[in-house]
Amino acid sequence: MFNVNSNFSNEKIYTVGIIVDESYFDEKENLIKELIKNDISQNNIKLLVYKDKFKKNEVLKFPSFSMKDVSWNGEIQQQEATDFLSKPFDMLISYYDVTKAPLLLATQQSKAIFKVGFSTIDKRLNHFMINTNAENFKVFSDELFKYLRILNKI
Repeated sequence: MFNVNSNFSNEKIYTVGIIVDESYFDEKENLIKELIKNDISQNNIKLLVYKDKFKKNEVLKFPSFSMKDVSWNGEIQQQEATDFLSKPFDMLISYYDVTKAPLLLATQQSKAIFKVGFSTIDKRLNHFMINTNAENFKVFSDELFKYLRILNKI
């Protein structure tokens, strides 16, 4: 079920999708600023937020989904989430370091070409893993872009 396609492209990275677990990380805007600082255009960055629970009448700034949007057979049934997952981003950043089934499912179902995540998450989901935790978005970004330059992807 999980094995990531090992035939990732050598193409440059222009479009980035980010799946964020808002339960543990709420500095989404700062993470986006780090990407922009490293020459990713803000127009080419899309975010999908996972939340354990939504508050009543909560106003959502980004497309979001939760466990209740996942059917019994593992299909994400939230339209904004399925639209996000069907986009062939040049890179997907799975920005969560705690294993939760809906997040793993979203990463696995993403049509992104190159997938990046944390080393604490199932190694079969991502092409590249960074050994830090989600609170250290600056360390994550610095390491990510250091290796993307080495791999000649930016």
